[in-house]
Amino acid sequence: MNIWKISLQNIKSKSLYTFLSVCILSLSIALLLGVQQLKHTFKNQIETQLGHIDLVIGAKGSPLQLVLASVLHLDNPTGNISYAEAKKTANNPMVKMAVPISYGDTYKGYRIVGTTDDFLTIYNAELDTGRSVKTSMEVVLGATIANTLHLEIGDTFLSSHGLVENNMDLHTDELTVVGILKPTQKVIDRLIVTNLESIWDVHHHHKDEGAENHLDSHHHHDHETVEEDKEITSLLVTLKSPRALLTLPRKINKNTNMQAVLPKFELHKLYEYTSVGFRTLSWIAYLILIISGLTIFISLYKMVKERAFDLAILRTYGARHFQLIKMVLYEGLAIACVAFLVGFLLVKMGLLVVLKYITANNQQNILQDLPFHDVLQIGGLVLLMVILSVSMAIYPIIKMNISTILSHEK
Repeated sequence: MNIWKISLQNIKSKSLYTFLSVCILSLSIALLLGVQQLKHTFKNQIETQLGHIDLVIGAKGSPLQLVLASVLHLDNPTGNISYAEAKKTANNPMVKMAVPISYGDTYKGYRIVGTTDDFLTIYNAELDTGRSVKTSMEVVLGATIANTLHLEIGDTFLSSHGLVENNMDLHTDELTVVGILKPTQKVIDRLIVTNLESIWDVHHHHKDEGAENHLDSHHHHDHETVEEDKEITSLLVTLKSPRALLTLPRKINKNTNMQAVLPKFELHKLYEYTSVGFRTLSWIAYLILIISGLTIFISLYKMVKERAFDLAILRTYGARHFQLIKMVLYEGLAIACVAFLVGFLLVKMGLLVVLKYITANNQQNILQDLPFHDVLQIGGLVLLMVILSVSMAIYPIIKMNISTILSHEK
């Protein structure tokens, strides 16, 4: 007696129930897998994008906005700070490395960041081709930008003023590509990196062009403003020891007109806020999983009751209880396997659409593959639910009275 063939015949005989069971269960699996993948992606983004940044120092304002703008490059900066004052903080004995960054321009939506060579060290970024920036108006491209915009070494382009892509407010100074970075899967992949002088020069010229004509030509030598008068957007700091996290931010916030923010703390708060949505979706998915378990139980129980005579006949021909139970179990497992496959394909196709949207809006592929142990965990949960449904559905088989069933049928 081939148990698998009998189970498949049973599934075919009640195709509508099977279809409903597969649909509900696959929807639940897709939701659980999707939520887990989004959670994993978000958490990974928070952990990896920080690099070696322990502290962000910038203008007073929203701490979260400062972190989003200076670390993830997703928001507008809170303002500028004095470069001279930032350098004083950078010379503090508790500071291991301090990297100034300044930005306010873009090229085709990608931000141009003026900084120092240490900026690459924060993200462990390495040059793929070309060289690092040596003089003003030279840039190094992140891997995503080079691939998307098809820019190569020696290419030149004009940046636009502001953090929103536009072709109306273009600077006249050409930027030249001198290097391209290797992919890092970090925020630096979608940044155009140059030195601070490029940002200052471009904006100095920009101000000159917008100024009134009362400025005479003999004032050109005034363009060489002393460095102490310059401004930067923020300072990314790596500390020598965790102990400095307790004292340095407090000292800066109290004694200067700047604010010092712990990016890990701010991003953790953001993760906690968004986790409410993830938890809600997870509970909805678990509820649907319970409903799908009930559907499978009803389907199997109905089959056992309706085919009681056939099962009794099988028993008279020598089939054991265990073989009849296996028949029901195989049916439940077949539904679960098909539903898991459909749910997995659903979440892959759904996230592919999300991926295209995110790539178009943020110029970066941020979705991470779901770890295998998470897939295994959800698969185990579904298997447990199916076994529970089968355990309840086989109760009539265990209590089967063959003579009574056959006599009633006659």
